Amino acid sequence: MSESCFSSDAATVTLPLRGDHFGLHIPFMNTIGLQSIQADETGATTLLLWSDANINSRGDVHGGALMSALDYTLGAAARVKIPDSGMATIEMSSQFLSPARGDITLTARCLSIVDDIAHCMAQAHDPKKRLVATATASFKVVRRRGEGSRV
Repeated sequence: MSESCFSSDAATVTLPLRGDHFGLHIPFMNTIGLQSIQADETGATTLLLWSDANINSRGDVHGGALMSALDYTLGAAARVKIPDSGMATIEMSSQFLSPARGDITLTARCLSIVDDIAHCMAQAHDPKKRLVATATASFKVVRRRGEGSRV
């Protein structure tokens, strides 16, 4: 398989943590066993822990769990570029290259942000460092609303 274009050396989180996932409270990520490892100007790294709840009929990591983890990690890579903003997924393309088994490390980086649209790419590796999936995504930057605003 091809070698990762991302560094495997995880730095410490540079964002102030105010929640479970790089400052955010996202219960679904806890449900699928995703751990937020690192986020800084170079990108984001997460770890999807293997779980009986996340497997398909063959015993591999279910594609839906992997896609959810990829989506979150891609968005986290974009959020570090614009602090105090959110990301709404516009589109995401995933490529499954081989069965995902064991704990999966996901790395993502933001390629560009133009006119409030972020473009990102990610890779997922198994414990043997084999590339099991890749993804690209575009996100709409969602600016923080004013206090008390609902729109």
